[in-house]
Amino acid sequence: MTRMDGHSRLSCLVRGSINIDEFFHVPSIVRPGQTLSSTRYERRAGGKGANQAVAIARAGQYVFFVGAVGNDGRWLLDELERFNVCADNAVVINEEQTGRAIIQLTPEGENSIILHRGANYRISPAVLPPYQDRLEYTHLLLQNEIPFDVTLDYLNHSSTRSHPSNTTTFFNPSPMPTPDEIVQFPWEKLDWLIVNEGEALDLLQGMESSSTSRESQMTRDTNGQQPAETDVVARASKVLHTLHDHPRSSRKLNVICTLGANGVLALVPHFTQNNNDELVYVPAAKIDPAEVCDTTGAGDCFTGYFVSGLMDLQHSKGVDAATTKLEKEDVAGILERCVHAAGLCVRRPGAMGSIPSRDEVSAAMGL
Repeated sequence: MTRMDGHSRLSCLVRGSINIDEFFHVPSIVRPGQTLSSTRYERRAGGKGANQAVAIARAGQYVFFVGAVGNDGRWLLDELERFNVCADNAVVINEEQTGRAIIQLTPEGENSIILHRGANYRISPAVLPPYQDRLEYTHLLLQNEIPFDVTLDYLNHSSTRSHPSNTTTFFNPSPMPTPDEIVQFPWEKLDWLIVNEGEALDLLQGMESSSTSRESQMTRDTNGQQPAETDVVARASKVLHTLHDHPRSSRKLNVICTLGANGVLALVPHFTQNNNDELVYVPAAKIDPAEVCDTTGAGDCFTGYFVSGLMDLQHSKGVDAATTKLEKEDVAGILERCVHAAGLCVRRPGAMGSIPSRDEVSAAMGL
């Protein structure tokens, strides 16, 4: 693919949501029936698709964002451009409000979020044409804050189009699709699934019969205490293997599962050395709890940095989209950068604006 600088580059298309994040700072998350006054209010740019696109750009890659805002959200597109995300193919729907995220945020950095779909769901091929043929991209990143049929359209099209070949596809299913949507999803056309532990369990439950409960998929701590890191990793490993081997999954599917303060686990079945140990574990970045400011954008930061890391690797080593040449140390190195990026992210307020630059992450890693 040729860019303005005349050099061949990889690029990512993010087809996703863009929201106005409204932060209400509260002493604690509101309980049912409780009325609570906020101590401060902030309005910031957000939306999973937009956040992840910014993370890819901040990590040093070329990225397109395709999405929709209302007339009240034109400033969000300016924000994307400020972060070097190409938003030329986003649209403004004048008769619709921009999507909203109503976020309660505690002093400890914990949050509770309510989404309003807004313009993210007022789109169709007639309003927002499918830019798959117009844009040249090597990587495709999707979430679940836009209509499900649009997500399927982009994934299906990217798996069949002739240029460029071997598009690498990523899906971060948040919020979680319905059981019917999980059944409909073309898992065989997906290369990378990125989830947290709760999402992995929900996804597995959606693939299983209704008689299979969450309790059967994980080991509970009978004393009500937080399980040790080794227990969390072992539990996640079991879930990932079950998810990967499920008949509804694709045999080529690579799974990345974030475990919060317990790090991240990856199940990558296409390492060069075909051995039985397909798991990669990387602990979380060490953070003083007193430094945690806001966890809102950490997952999106991680996802964007992972996509960027794989793009870096594919560019430097010529690794194809099927990841048949990946080494375990390659994946571990990418994940280490991701957890450091997320660690910096939670030390700052907001979502999009909290994502660190590539240089900041390198410095945090001592590189």
